[in-house]
Amino acid sequence: MADVFLSYKAEDRRRIQPLIEALQAEGYSVWWDQYIATGDDWRQTIEHELDTARCVIVAWSKRSVGPEGQFVRDEATRAQRRRVYVPVTIDTVQIPLGFGESQAASLRGWKGERADPRFQAVLAAVHRVVGAPPAATPVQATRQGVDRRLVLGGGVAALAAAGIGAWAWFGRRPADGTDSIAVLPFASLSADPAQAYFAEGIAGEIRNTLTKVEGLKVAGSTSSDAVREDDAQTAARKLGVANILTGNVRQTASTIRVTTELIDGETGLTKWSQNYDREPGDVISVQSDIARNVARALSVALSASVRSAIAVGETGNIAAQTLVFQARNLSYELTVPALRQCIALLDQAIALDPDYARAYAIKSFVANNLASQSAPSPAALMQGRAEAEGHARKALALAPKLPIARSALAFAYSLTLQVAESLREHRIAVSLASGDPDVIRNFGFALTANANHAEALRYVDEAKALDPLNWASHYAHVVALANARRFAEAVSYSRRLQARSPELFRFPEVVGRSLLMLGRTEEAAAAYGDNVEGQALIAARAGRRDDALARLAQLERSAGKVRGFFSAASTNLHSVRARIEAQLGEVDGAMESLERAFEVRDSDLLALKVDPFLDPLRGSARFAALVARMNFPA
Repeated sequence: MADVFLSYKAEDRRRIQPLIEALQAEGYSVWWDQYIATGDDWRQTIEHELDTARCVIVAWSKRSVGPEGQFVRDEATRAQRRRVYVPVTIDTVQIPLGFGESQAASLRGWKGERADPRFQAVLAAVHRVVGAPPAATPVQATRQGVDRRLVLGGGVAALAAAGIGAWAWFGRRPADGTDSIAVLPFASLSADPAQAYFAEGIAGEIRNTLTKVEGLKVAGSTSSDAVREDDAQTAARKLGVANILTGNVRQTASTIRVTTELIDGETGLTKWSQNYDREPGDVISVQSDIARNVARALSVALSASVRSAIAVGETGNIAAQTLVFQARNLSYELTVPALRQCIALLDQAIALDPDYARAYAIKSFVANNLASQSAPSPAALMQGRAEAEGHARKALALAPKLPIARSALAFAYSLTLQVAESLREHRIAVSLASGDPDVIRNFGFALTANANHAEALRYVDEAKALDPLNWASHYAHVVALANARRFAEAVSYSRRLQARSPELFRFPEVVGRSLLMLGRTEEAAAAYGDNVEGQALIAARAGRRDDALARLAQLERSAGKVRGFFSAASTNLHSVRARIEAQLGEVDGAMESLERAFEVRDSDLLALKVDPFLDPLRGSARFAALVARMNFPA
């Protein structure tokens, strides 16, 4: 007789496993259909466990309240009759008629932390029904068994009983001969919130490893994080992948348990699962082992070169890895305090492992962004960029084939206007990591600034397909359209995105620029909003010289304010002035501003070939000379 019987829909297994683990950690014995052995009479077993359990938790989800949730409703009915019914919701649903009289505890958005008030509410309900657990209730050992819902299908159970791997039965390839997967953030089952970074870091490194496998498309980290609360089929549909890898991590002072599950995104059925019980220092090898097993389950061959490259640039120190993952997540905030904290975290990681190439590569990106936002002078900015380039070179010295290190050096080159060198490094990075959306997107950005429009769109759209829930993917697509002078398409795409997914629309200035180029001035003004540069350009384009210069003066008084994706101290003001002067027809003044921008290595000059506001200058010999000095590749 178990303390708790857990009733749920089979497709929700991944989502309710943290609840099982948390209840067991509190000392309660939990029965769920994982414990049906192959030879058991499953109906009798379920009926016995359901009728003898001291408490029945019913997990109401989108699936269990639907027409296929009859099993769950039957079990809830029996629990109500015995007065041991405890309802919980894991989705926003209306509980079926007759089962909603008891107050349901919501576990929507719960990550598995036992200290979370949502779990504490469930624990209190169980305690009221069952009472306090024994001081040392043993956790049940997992018996290899068959889900009762799968038994109804017949064939899968027969294969499992015959010893045939589940991946051999479910494994399939998309029509184009490639496979695709999303690695969702692993849940931490520790009561310590700080352990969440540890668990997510493990998933992140597995994702990094899988991006090195040729022919395997891996969804980006931002998009994968966005669907962490969805069931496997919903997540797969949103991300456009065939497979979902999920898992959870429990850490104690002496052991770490990593539980992983590979799920078919179309059927919601498990292809492969594994528990790993290791000492804390052995987690790195677990990550590589999981990646190899996933590739095997997908029937994707790991070449010898990939196997040897799996650990290149990584670390054997799990604490250092956790710090780097925490810094990477924090870096997306793009604020000066956040970036400074990132540097501190990365320095701690490097102190733990001085040969951790990925830590140096990420530090290069962070240091460049920090210098761009906080340098008090052009000289300080150049010093910061030189240091950032040094971090990238250190990463490459440690791991020449680490894709993110190549991408970091390419980014550093671009900010010092070494355009040809930047594109060369981007191409190498993409060749080393064909499935990494961050690397692919960075290359697409570089190409669109160089006016390689068709190729740029191909790469940014590939990144968008891999990372569709990342706003930067859509930003890159719209920028590529605008730089190709496809302004109407840029506006149309942005409007549709804003209506459908407003959280992904964060680039009104690109829409304002496109509308202004289309002559839709009132709409452009609305899109720009209080963007001072945008309003100055509108005034200049309309010939309102005094208004435009007044707004430029306002912008110069607030030098250092972030205008767009990145902005650097006062250096960008030269290129801003040049655009306004060009629109006013002041060619000589605009050229003087551009030449000053080149002297301080203003990164806005990367758009020199495609910036439509500079069109009035393109017939100038001085402009042609400046383009030549930029050394854009042919």
